Amino acid sequence: MPAGRPALPAQLKRDLLVEAGHRCAIPTCRAAAPLEFEHIDDWERVKKHEFANMIVLCANCHGRKGNGPGQIDRKALRQYKANLALLNSRYGDLERRILVYFAKVRDNDHILLPPLMHLLVMYLVEDGLLAHKPELNLTQQASVGGVFSIDLSATDTYVLTSEGRAFVDRWVAAQPLD
Repeated sequence: MPAGRPALPAQLKRDLLVEAGHRCAIPTCRAAAPLEFEHIDDWERVKKHEFANMIVLCANCHGRKGNGPGQIDRKALRQYKANLALLNSRYGDLERRILVYFAKVRDNDHILLPPLMHLLVMYLVEDGLLAHKPELNLTQQASVGGVFSIDLSATDTYVLTSEGRAFVDRWVAAQPLD
């Protein structure tokens, strides 16, 4: 910690880590260590530690903060911060992981989930980002003593919609998600 700068309060560190899911806040990175607490507007200018002006970055992304080519500027950091708030209040853990998956695996537009997981991806479906496609499900036929048989869904297939792809693209590019 530079001389004259007070240490970050433990509760502020905890709040920032929880907001970012104990990972780097950059959606295409999401590294888990080493993590650093970064002021979006530099400490030298604001002279205070505030939740709204801070973000968790891995050491690599922290080193990329700046205004040059290939660097992460303040405007992008502010948008990543705003997007964290939206994602964390609307979508559950599985839904956020699905969005991260589609951000990293750009050439895939579908995901297979175990049956009966609809409740856990409900908001992505309701928001039109993901569509359930039962016709693509893998099924298995089960029979009992040759008396009757039933088709059981072995997977549920969900497809990233065009709205979902646009959402993921805006998220990765640090653009507003509203």
